[in-house]
Amino acid sequence: MPLRHWNLSHAPFSGSLEPSAFFMAPPQDEALARLEWLDQEHQRLGIVVAPSGFGKSHLCSKLVRKLSGMGAEVAMVSLRGVGEGDWIELLLDRLPLDAESREEPLRPWQKLENRLRENMLMDRTTALLFDDLDCAPPDALAGIERLVASAEPRFGRTLVVATTSRERLASLPRSLLERAALRIELAAWSYQDVADYLTWATTRLGGSPNIFSESATETLARLSDGIPRLVLQIAQMALVAAAGDRLKSIDAATIERSWRELVPDYTTTGRSRCHSDENQKRVTDAPKTRLESLHEGAPRMRVVRRLWA
Repeated sequence: MPLRHWNLSHAPFSGSLEPSAFFMAPPQDEALARLEWLDQEHQRLGIVVAPSGFGKSHLCSKLVRKLSGMGAEVAMVSLRGVGEGDWIELLLDRLPLDAESREEPLRPWQKLENRLRENMLMDRTTALLFDDLDCAPPDALAGIERLVASAEPRFGRTLVVATTSRERLASLPRSLLERAALRIELAAWSYQDVADYLTWATTRLGGSPNIFSESATETLARLSDGIPRLVLQIAQMALVAAAGDRLKSIDAATIERSWRELVPDYTTTGRSRCHSDENQKRVTDAPKTRLESLHEGAPRMRVVRRLWA
């Protein structure tokens, strides 16, 4: 009933990780531009940092398609819940090895090195995306550090992109963090980002651009703190609730009611616990990358394409 009420072909706020469901807000556009630069400049490591719910996994899914279109061979692995010794087998499963290579009586690490060497000889980037690096077992962290730190030529065209939460950034090995050419921090959505997202998400599926009233959009942006996952969750619940009430558009009261049902433990200002002073201090105390140290104190430019185009 909610879809018919709003004249939508599909649920607009399902949280799908499909690239077609990726909304290119300015923070995401900035992050992708920086990640493209890593490939173009043959850098070895970039780390995407953001609290939970900011879209790190969705950004990786989009990056897979982006880098593949640029000619790279891309494999993505989530390290959440991976046991000791399993990460490299998962990685090999996602690389396009032929049957003969898979059946060779070699150790998994040697199979990976052989593939990296083949791509290097063809002057092709091997992009390895590791989601949830902060959940990785110790052997995976050691292996990833070898990939980005080794001076052997076979690793010369290997790019590693890893994601981690802000909350656990400081728990990662300092020696690995110092290897990062860029640390890319995903920012929260602004009011305009939220407004643009709601319009994009509904109109692409046949709905009206005015499903959410201006006051509803303002309330959603404020109560969600611009956290993309929370924006989706509140918007989805409000969409169903307003359809049940047979409203012609979603109002601020429906947004607030949905928010209170979803996140009753949030503070009255709408700020989540991931923005605590303690977590911010942990980010500040984490070691800076080489480029961050070089540019420390310089004015921040929003669009990386102007810096490294």
